[in-house]
Amino acid sequence: MVFSEFSSAWLSFLLAGFIIAFILGLIANKTHFCTMGAVSDWVNMNHIGRLRSWFLAIAVAILGVTALEYAGITSFDNSYPPYRNGQLIWAENILGGLLFGVGMTLAGGCGNKCLVRLGAGNLKSLLVFFIIGLTAYFMLNPFPNSDQTLYSLLFYPWLNPLAFNVGSSQDLGALLSNETNLPLMRLIMGSLIGILLLGYVLISADFRSSKDFALGGLGVGLCVLAAWYVTSQIKLELDGQAYALSQYYAEWDMLAESEAGKPASGAPLSTQSFTFINPIGQSLAYAASGFKSNLLTFGILACFGVVAGSFAWALISRGFKVEWFASIGDFANHVIGAALMGFGGVLAMGCTIGQGITGVSTLAIGSILTLISIIFASALTMKIQFYRMMYEAEASFSKALASSLVDLKLLPESMRRLEKV
Repeated sequence: MVFSEFSSAWLSFLLAGFIIAFILGLIANKTHFCTMGAVSDWVNMNHIGRLRSWFLAIAVAILGVTALEYAGITSFDNSYPPYRNGQLIWAENILGGLLFGVGMTLAGGCGNKCLVRLGAGNLKSLLVFFIIGLTAYFMLNPFPNSDQTLYSLLFYPWLNPLAFNVGSSQDLGALLSNETNLPLMRLIMGSLIGILLLGYVLISADFRSSKDFALGGLGVGLCVLAAWYVTSQIKLELDGQAYALSQYYAEWDMLAESEAGKPASGAPLSTQSFTFINPIGQSLAYAASGFKSNLLTFGILACFGVVAGSFAWALISRGFKVEWFASIGDFANHVIGAALMGFGGVLAMGCTIGQGITGVSTLAIGSILTLISIIFASALTMKIQFYRMMYEAEASFSKALASSLVDLKLLPESMRRLEKV
C-alpha cells in the first residue's frame, strides 16, 4: 500500500485501525471472548474452554508474526510500543501485570472488555473507560503547570534502576542466537511455541465442539495479525524512494512543504497492533483538546472501532442492554479496578490484548512476564473474593490470602487458614 501523499497514507493508517478493530469488537461480543472470563472459568469452574480460546489467539498471532518476519515482509524490532526494546523493564512488567490482573478482576474485565461492554450498553464501562483513561494519561503526561507525572512521582525512582540491558532485543530468538542466525532462531522459536500452543488448544474435544471458542480465538488472533501487517505496509513514495510513516515524520522538515497536516507525534505512526490502555488515555486527551485531528492515532481509532463493532453485534443479536451499578460496593470495585488497570497497563506497557497477545506474538520476555503476572493476579484475586464471600466475617483478608495461595499450590497445605470449599 504505497501512497504519494502523507494525508492519504495517514488516513488509510487510521481507517485500518478502525475497520480491523470493528471486526475485533464484533467477534469479541459475539463469542464472549474475555480474558478475565477465561481465568474465572478456570478458577471457579475448572473449565478452560475460554482459556484455550485465548491461547488460540496467541498461537495464531505468534505463527503469523513468525511467518511475516522470516519472509522479510515485516520487522517488529521498532514497533509501537517497543516490545523488543533491549532494556528489560522486568520489575515494571511484573508489577504492572499484577496491578492490571487485580484491577480487571475488580472491574469485571480488561480494557478491551470495557470497550466491548460499552458498545453493548453497559454504562458501568463508561466510568471504567474514564478512570482508566485519566490514570493512563497522567501516568505518561505531566499534571497541569508541573513537570511531574504519576509515573515519575510513584514509580520511576525505585523501579527504573531495576531495569537492565539484554542486548539489541529482548525476544527469545535474539537472546538464544547471534546476529548471523537470528532469522532462523526466531523462526524456530516462533514455530515451536506457536505449534505447541496450537496443539494444547486443539487436543481438547470440548474446545473443538464449541464454534464460539474457535471463532473467538481465531478471529482475535487474525485481527491482531492483520493490524501488524497493515501498519507495516502503508508507505509513502517520493522521488522513487519509499518511506514508512514514522520515517517520513522524522524527516518532515526536509520532505514536507509545510507543517500543515503534521501529526502531534511520530511514534504512534510505527508498526503496531492492538493495545488499549494508553489509547484510552489518548482518547480522553483527544476529546479534551476539542477533537484536534493531529492528535488522532491508530489506537484511538481502534478504541472507537471495538465499541462500534460490539454495538453492531448487540443490535444484530438484540443483546443491547443498558446496565448500571448494582450497589455502592459494585461502584467502588469498578472505580478501584479501573484505576489499577490504568496504573498497571502503563507500567507493564500493555493489557491482556496489548501484552497478552500483541506483545507475546513478538516473543518479548517483558510481554511473557506481563502475561503470567496478569493471569496469576487475576486468579488469586478471584480466589480471595470467593473465600471472603463464602466465609463472610470469619474470612479475614490474611486468612483468605493464605488459603488462596495454598489452592494455587504456592504455599504448603499446612498454611491453610480456611477449609477448602
